[in-house]
This record gives sequence, structure tokens and C-alpha cells, in this order.
Amino acid sequence: MKFLETTVTIFLLSLLFVNSATAQNSSDEIRSMLEERDEEIKELLGPEGTEYTDAQRAELKEIINGVIDFEAMAREALDDTFNTISEEEWNEFVDLFSTIVRDQSLNKLDIYRAKVTYNSIEADGNEARVETLAELDNVRTPVNYEMEFKNGEWVITDMEIDDVSTASSYHRQFQRIINQKGFDSLMNSLRKRAERAE
Repeated sequence: MKFLETTVTIFLLSLLFVNSATAQNSSDEIRSMLEERDEEIKELLGPEGTEYTDAQRAELKEIINGVIDFEAMAREALDDTFNTISEEEWNEFVDLFSTIVRDQSLNKLDIYRAKVTYNSIEADGNEARVETLAELDNVRTPVNYEMEFKNGEWVITDMEIDDVSTASSYHRQFQRIINQKGFDSLMNSLRKRAERAE
């Protein structure tokens, strides 16, 4: 009986160690990925006052948004309405949503010059939360990420800037339009915004 109890204890401790090591490896992987992305953006930005070609802006847009899971963010923004639309409508919604978010990411390029401090990276299985502090011109802004491990890589499913969730912010905007005018009205509005973005 004593032997069995000892064996079980060792087994449970080994599981705890493996899970802890896996979480640490995930945290290291996430930090490395985000730091590499940050360095790429800063290198491409160059000094303040730099004028960018269309090709450079396109490259910046790809690096900035390349780790974002737009489907996950769009689904959270759409919430229960997701269950009421067709697959064709959903695909168009995601396409319009990603076009708008990607375009807005280039509105204020200077924010990507901020010094980033990683306060914590907590990984639990296929999910993780990253809390950082971005400092620019003596202004400190909390920037946090909700992440998931999908198809062999970590992706961002939501961003919180100054404790405001990107997905929740869009959700409030979209639901207001849907409740007042319907889903078709929202889609018409998104089409116009996406057309301006392109």
C-alpha cells in the first residue's frame, strides 16, 4: 500500500513538473515571437519623420497584423449574431472586418516605437495571456494580449489597450447597429469602410 501511494505521488509530481515546464516553454516561445515582431516593426519604421512607400506600408501592415486571428476576434465581436447568419455572410464579414482592422493599424505608426516591458506571460495549455507596458514620450500604456495556440503557432485573439478590449469595443459598435437597423445595415457600413481602406 505504501509503495502504491509513493508511486502515485511521484506520478502526480512528474505531471506537475511537465505541465510547469510546458507552460514555461510556451511563455518563452510567446515572448520570443512578440519581441522578434517588435524588432522587425521598429527596424522597418526607421527614424521619426521617415516617409514610407506603398510597399513599406504593406510590409508593416503584414508584420503588425500577421499574428492576429481575425476569425476569433470577429466571432467575439459578432457574438450571438454569428449563429443567425449564413457561411457566406460570415466569410464576407471576416474579410471586411480584417480589412478595416488592418487598415486602422497604420493610423498611428509612432505607437510602434514604444519601449515594451513584459510584465507577465501566463500560459495554460493552448491559451495564454500576455501583459505588457508600452512607454512612449514618458506616457505608459498597458497593452495586453489574449492568445491561443492554433495550427502549430501562437496567435492573438484579442488585444486590450488601456484595459479596453478590441473585440469588446467592436462588439458594442456592431451590436448597436444590429439592434437598431439589422445585420444587413452593419454589412453595408462595413463594406463602405473597407472600400475606403482599400
